[in-house]
Parts: sequence; C-alpha cells; structure tokens
Amino acid sequence: MKKLILIAAVLMCSIVIVNAGEKKYSIGEEVTIHSELLDEDRSVIIYTPETYDLGVQEYPVMYLLDGEAHFHHASGIVQFLGGNGIIPEMIVVAVLNVDRTRDFSPTHVEKRPTSGGAEKFMGFLADELMPFVDKNFRTLTYDVLVGHSLGGEFAAYAMLNRPDIFNSYIAISPHMMYDDDFIVRQAGLKLKPEYDGVQFYMTVGDEPDYFKTLAEFEQVIENKSPAGLDFTYVKMENENHASIPHLSIYLGLESIYKDWKLSDETFRKGLVSIDHHYEKLSNKYGYEVATPEFTINFLGYRYLNKKQIIEAIEVFTVNVERFPESANVYDSLGEAYENDDQIAEAEKNYQKAVELAKPQKHPNLAIYEKNLKRMQDK
Repeated sequence: MKKLILIAAVLMCSIVIVNAGEKKYSIGEEVTIHSELLDEDRSVIIYTPETYDLGVQEYPVMYLLDGEAHFHHASGIVQFLGGNGIIPEMIVVAVLNVDRTRDFSPTHVEKRPTSGGAEKFMGFLADELMPFVDKNFRTLTYDVLVGHSLGGEFAAYAMLNRPDIFNSYIAISPHMMYDDDFIVRQAGLKLKPEYDGVQFYMTVGDEPDYFKTLAEFEQVIENKSPAGLDFTYVKMENENHASIPHLSIYLGLESIYKDWKLSDETFRKGLVSIDHHYEKLSNKYGYEVATPEFTINFLGYRYLNKKQIIEAIEVFTVNVERFPESANVYDSLGEAYENDDQIAEAEKNYQKAVELAKPQKHPNLAIYEKNLKRMQDK
C-alpha cells in the first residue's frame, strides 16, 4: 500500500443543521486528506452515531459517493434505522466530488474528455481513504458502498474488479449504459464463481432508458449464479432519477440487514435467546456482533415495567458486567434497586453513573445527578 501523505485536517467545520440560540446540533465533520494516487486533496464528511463518544464499541462503515448531494439525508436514514435496532449503528463516510465523470467511469470515451479514472479512484478508496478511516475511527471489517447513477455503475465496477474491498453494495439507478454497456459485458467475464456473503441491491425508477441494460445485467447474474452473492433488483415505478436515492438507501439497508431486527418472540424468551440471535448475525456478517447495551437495557425495563424486579436486576447486572464504562447501565441498575427498596445499592450505582458521565459530558448527566440526590435525601 502506497505511503500516504495525510493532511489530516480534521477541519473544525461541523455541518450545522439547527442553531437555536447558543446551542448547535451537528451531524458530521469534514476531513481533508491528500491522495498520492489522485495527486489532489480529497474531502469527506464523516457521521458517527450518537453512542460513538459514549463507549468503545466498533461500527461498520457506509461509504457514500456523491457525498455533497446525499450526506444529509443518508446519515439521517442511518441514524433512524440504527437507533431503532433495524440495522446496526454505522459510521457514514460521504466522499465529496472533484470530477465524478473521471472517478466513476471505467473507460475513456471521446465525448467525455476526463473519463476513465475508475481504477485510480478505486485505489484511492481501497488503499488510502479506507485505511485512514480505519486508523482514526473505531471500525469493523464490514463496509457498504452506495452510489447513484454513474456512482451506481462504479459500485458494480468495484464488485467486479475489487470484490475483496466491500461487503455489500447499493447501486441506485446505475448508469450501466456507459460505453456501450461496458459493465454488463465485463460482468460476463469477471463475475466470480463464489462470493463471501456479498449483497448487491440495485434499483431503478421510472427510467425506461435504463430498463434494457439493467435487465441484461440481471440476466448475467442469474446465468452465472455466483455462490454467496445475494442479488436484489427492485423497480420503483413511482420514483424518478432524482427522487430514487432516498428510498433506495432506506430499503437497501433494510435488505442488507434483513435479519438484524429482534422479534418480539426472541425478546420474550429472554437474554439467552437474544444472545443467540446476535451469534447468528456474527456468523452471517463475518464479525463478532455483541448484544448491544441498549438491547439488554430494553429487556431489563420490560421486566421492570412488569414488576419482575429480580429478573430486571439480573439483566441490568449483566449489562454492567459487559459495558462497565457506560454511565447508563449503572443508572438503570440503580433504578431497579430503587424499585426493590435497596436504597444503598441504588445510591452506589447512581453515584457510579454520575462519576462516569461527568468526564463524558453525557447528555443525561442531569438526570443521573437528580437520581443520586433522591437516594442521598432518603
């Protein structure tokens, strides 16, 4: 891997979405690195989940092309789905464009003077940007590539030419007509006989000019039937080329993580059943998927709300054992002890929650302090 001169200017320029008085809400930070392969500076906007600064867990990463156009709505989708346990919480890396025709096109055509730079851009992603993200953020070895139009064609190019780099793809209205259906022809030659659990989710809107080429690409996939490749092609007839990205990202992530969400039946069976669910996910996605803190907490409160205090204390205690650096797990255990009139134990755990929350500037610090004072007053 070529040596990077990383001008890691983690620019203190947050993407501000609300400014109410003195309080600002930001959803990302812009980072600039220098690419030796492209011989230019490249900027990305990076979103990290709300839980990122409150723990030490690692996250899968979504790499988003045409970042300036899609970062805002795509990061919102990731936040909503991840926050509701429909997909894992994820880091989003939105790659801003310099010359999208150059970077996303696999061959040079005369009418597009700068075209044909997909190989170099793929090198930038694989050998420069992704190592930078992995070094500076807590990432897992699971990466999703999302591209629209020419970016969607690039997603197919990446799967065919560097299949070891990304685990899943969302190709939105991919412009595979480029250079006389080059990617379709390449698919017939370069599709591997086997893939390691790769998912490729492709969409198109009410775009008749795309139908023939995408149907041919689908046919190549079906004829080759590569083992381990989960291919999905969805026509969204009520969408057009401009409106289709949002819905495609939402449904594409749901498709990639279709087994992620816990069922009510699994919850009813308790923590052993829940842990087994995440063991199965670990086998499917190829990395250890630990039962999340908030999932265990939710189970504990189910018990607490049903007045099953002993079961709630047991579950919250497990959460403390698994996530000892989290302020929230101690606060929840304290609440269970308080409901059992074990005031000393409640105070001890509320105190621990406050101690951990203060240096973190935890958003719930005031609540933890209020709970602790209530016990001290008793």
